[in-house]
Amino acid sequence: MADGRESSGALAGVRVLDVSSVLAAPVAATMLADFGAEVVKVETPGVGDFVRRGATGPGGRSLEWIQEARNKRSITLDLHHPRGRELLRQLIGHFDVLVVNFRPPTLHSWGLDPETIHRAFPDLIALYVTGYGLTGPYRDRGAFDRVASAFAGLTYVSGFPEGPPVRTGYAVIDYMTAYLGAFSVVTALYHRDVRNGGGQVIDLALYEAGFRASEGALLHYAVDGTIRERTGNRNLDVVPASDFTTADGRRIAIHAGTQSLFVRLSELMGRPELVEDQRFSTHRARVDNQDELYELIGQWVAEHRCDDLMTMLADAGIPGAPVMNIADIVSDPHYRHRETFMAWKDDEYGDLLMVSPIPKMSSTPGRVRSGGPPLGAHNNDVYGSLLGLSAHEIDELAQLGIV
Repeated sequence: MADGRESSGALAGVRVLDVSSVLAAPVAATMLADFGAEVVKVETPGVGDFVRRGATGPGGRSLEWIQEARNKRSITLDLHHPRGRELLRQLIGHFDVLVVNFRPPTLHSWGLDPETIHRAFPDLIALYVTGYGLTGPYRDRGAFDRVASAFAGLTYVSGFPEGPPVRTGYAVIDYMTAYLGAFSVVTALYHRDVRNGGGQVIDLALYEAGFRASEGALLHYAVDGTIRERTGNRNLDVVPASDFTTADGRRIAIHAGTQSLFVRLSELMGRPELVEDQRFSTHRARVDNQDELYELIGQWVAEHRCDDLMTMLADAGIPGAPVMNIADIVSDPHYRHRETFMAWKDDEYGDLLMVSPIPKMSSTPGRVRSGGPPLGAHNNDVYGSLLGLSAHEIDELAQLGIV
């Protein structure tokens, strides 16, 4: 297969068949593509992936699609049709990795369940991303980021004590799951190709990424029954560490939660005596008297402009950052210097900015070779080169609505 953009990178030569939609599983495939994997995206004819929904018409290229489906090829295939499922099985044999996120009942009815797939393709790495996993009493339920966040306990601890739980502003669960998915695929490929371990099934539930980020909540509950509650911008056991309002009405995050950092902050505030104050002299004392300490810090912060505070904190070696919106990020010199985002010229949308491939690697950096493709743009290439179908046969399948 070739589209004029030869793949390179650490994963060059690895073929990934992405039979998934919204959002964790396909983004995992995108991350693999960023680092050189050849990824073919399977979409429903005439409709396409849900992430295309912001486009002007069905199957169009939304702004999100440009980024989240970059470096992929698009083919169409109706998996509701027996001929479509037959073609999919023929395709799978040409790939190293399969990425799917259908619910288990659909997987079984379509012959894509892990037992069937692993038996038919023993060298295949099959990544299954489902709401609740392939096992357990909830395995047949569906989930999205919001639902998984609630189930993982992340939503419960997010927000202020006096208010209801709130969802995070970004799809954090989806992207954390994507990271885990990409990591698990690379781990499985290493086991297969270096250790001669054969293929395997990866069972990744959407909620599990959020639960893995629950810090010590489970440990504390197991020991003394403590249930972690909402604390707003504070971590009740790390003090001082919170967000404050500056003289120019901006918000700034400051973390001086260690003894040495608290000494520096006290000196910067012109209040070195706080270190000897019995209310704040130890970590335990600061935790017990944090309301009083935060009032003092808040008063000091309110006397200074955000930019001035950032300079003062940086000079003192105290971690801090403005609470940034996307406009702040675009104009920030550090983001620009590190090229955490990149310019992209799209044939349809013109000049764009998108998140760069992350992380940065010195020898095999990620690269954006193409933006999210038009729906079915690579039907002839993929079906012709891999399955040996003629242009006439592909046209017939298209007329039947199968591709």
